[in-house]
Amino acid sequence: MAEESGVTADLPVKRQREDGESEDNGGVSVSVELEDSGCNHNELENMSSVIPGWFSEISPMWPGEAHSLKVEKILFQGKSEYQNVIVFQSSTYGKVLVLDGVIQLTERDECAYQEMITHLPLCSIPNPKKVLVIGGGDGGVLREVSRHASVEQIDICEIDKMVIDVSKQFFPRVAVGYEDSRVTLHIGDGVAFLKAVPQGTYDAVIVDSSDPIGPAQELFKKPFFESVAKALRPGGVMCTQAESIWLHMHIIEDIVSNCRQIFKGSVNYAWTTVPTYPSGVIGFMLCSTEGPTVDFKHPVNPIDADESHCKSNGPLKFYNSEMHTAAFCLPSFAKKVIDSKAK
Repeated sequence: MAEESGVTADLPVKRQREDGESEDNGGVSVSVELEDSGCNHNELENMSSVIPGWFSEISPMWPGEAHSLKVEKILFQGKSEYQNVIVFQSSTYGKVLVLDGVIQLTERDECAYQEMITHLPLCSIPNPKKVLVIGGGDGGVLREVSRHASVEQIDICEIDKMVIDVSKQFFPRVAVGYEDSRVTLHIGDGVAFLKAVPQGTYDAVIVDSSDPIGPAQELFKKPFFESVAKALRPGGVMCTQAESIWLHMHIIEDIVSNCRQIFKGSVNYAWTTVPTYPSGVIGFMLCSTEGPTVDFKHPVNPIDADESHCKSNGPLKFYNSEMHTAAFCLPSFAKKVIDSKAK
């Protein structure tokens, strides 16, 4: 899913207490030594806070809670044109990529997100040939798309080159997707890129966006979904990151409502578990355009039945056909809201 530098998002980082000083912030302080990367400490004011040796993800999008990871070492911090970017070594989840104070991926659990956002749509249609990825600068979705032998063309449009460069340096097993000869990289705004795409170009569009704040805001709005639908062939599919059922049902309601107006084929919501994402789960909106029927719940192109893709990208760690179908089973509270938008 997604872009910033430093060690907090909305609360300023505070220096460690000196002997004799009183704590005025409930014990929140920084005891992690930041490596010299050309950033001064004033540039680190908008990052998720760290309490002695821990990174805590704090955001108004999940008020009243925070998920923390123990920090072994800060490996990179920088500020791109769009966001702050940080990479740190955690104690239990390997290296961690943080954008604007929000965890985008960790080495341990990235498979649960990358594999599901890719194979849920691509395994639901026979022989996908042309695929567009919007966002996904870390390269993980590219890695998964490249497992499909039928795919002939993989375009990716990522707005922030720093995310790509940092991912190639610190997450080579994720960014390996860029090494596929079928991949063409476009650095730029995904909204503008889609508007210029000829009608009916792609079999699938995968939108790997961060949360609907900052540079990703436009990727959750109705005009963007209209552009996606136009870029897809009849019976083509879209899969987009669609937030958490535990935290963002109001956002999900809007996404479902917009997609049901625009996509005249199938419209479904699926979800997966990612321990380091807020609430531990993340969802996907899957839609198809009018044309050949798409039954997202029952894959017709099972990637886990063929192991030839494992040679360059390694075995699948999370996705299988049973997980595919199970992803569309919703808890009652979410099912009630999402089904109501079908009327």
